[in-house]
Amino acid sequence: MNQQKQRVVVGLSGGVDSAVSAWLLKQQGHDVVGIFMKNWEDDDNDEYCSSRQDFLDAASVADVIGIEIEHVNFAAEYKDRVFAEFLREYQAGRTPNPDVLCNAEIKFKAFLDHAMRLGAEKIATGHYARVREHGNAVQLLKGLDPLKDQSYFLHRLTQAQLAKTLFPVGELPKTEVRRLAAEIGLPNAKKKDSTGICFIGERPFREFLNRYLSHAPGPIKDDRGRKLGEHVGLSFYTLGQRQGLGIGGVKDKKAARGGGEHAPWYVARKDLDTNTLVVVQGHEHPWLQYRSLQADDLSWIAGTAPAPGALAAKTRYRQADAPCTLAGASAIGMRLDFAPEALQWAVTPGQSAVLYDGDVCLGGGVINEATMATA
Repeated sequence: MNQQKQRVVVGLSGGVDSAVSAWLLKQQGHDVVGIFMKNWEDDDNDEYCSSRQDFLDAASVADVIGIEIEHVNFAAEYKDRVFAEFLREYQAGRTPNPDVLCNAEIKFKAFLDHAMRLGAEKIATGHYARVREHGNAVQLLKGLDPLKDQSYFLHRLTQAQLAKTLFPVGELPKTEVRRLAAEIGLPNAKKKDSTGICFIGERPFREFLNRYLSHAPGPIKDDRGRKLGEHVGLSFYTLGQRQGLGIGGVKDKKAARGGGEHAPWYVARKDLDTNTLVVVQGHEHPWLQYRSLQADDLSWIAGTAPAPGALAAKTRYRQADAPCTLAGASAIGMRLDFAPEALQWAVTPGQSAVLYDGDVCLGGGVINEATMATA
């Protein structure tokens, strides 16, 4: 990090990570200003939308640290650039990752633009990631805490965005961030981490989507074509989903490959043509194992695609990096092949496939189809 004093605008979310980020920058002598982003206004008064409390927490943090804070409303931008696409993807039977789009369109575009208008030289957020200068370019690196690394969600950022960005807690483990927050006396030192949809909060997901998506009930069938129940609408399910299916086990141990009498059911396919949800029994069922994928809507940190060859990939945030071969990447798409020992579980259209070379995040794309290992 450049230790020369700079004007840095920090996105204060009300959480502990952004709070400690602001404090670290102030300790380093930077001219720090906090901005709280309000990006959701629908049903803002219900129990699940915590923006009011989050702002109070952010303001309390700013007071303790001794910095100014501004409240900025990006709700219109969020609805147009992020939420509309989020709904389109769900309606098409895919499962999007709103945090990826939210970072690219709001936190590092609308927020960055606003910060520059305030005279900022850099912006900062509480993400667990790192930025490194490399020649005439900048690289996005994983955060040093492997359990908190958030580079997956940042893979669509550009050279211009990263060159203006600081990630102060990217070098720290989460335990140290919590310790610092308590030592400083920050009011949100013990506040739990947010796990809800970016800016929308931790609400019952199906109930929330039901307000915005059309849906038609249909059959739930197993891999033998037997009807097991009814689904409430294909948009409300994602591949690999185990909870909320509303079906029990089968007594015949031979009835489902990959699982015994009480093995849980998982969503394996969504057939939009027949409005059928297909489920299989057992986590290791062959229909949940994939050997390759294709992705489009590509975005590369360096501005150009990496050369074909051996790399590593994440096909969802919480999965470990998997060895893969980039078979090729054109302007319109890429293909990743996984070794037999690195088959990917429940590869889901709409999610992001993100490529890595060691700790360096290269970028990635949106999964549009995948090939099962048994195909």
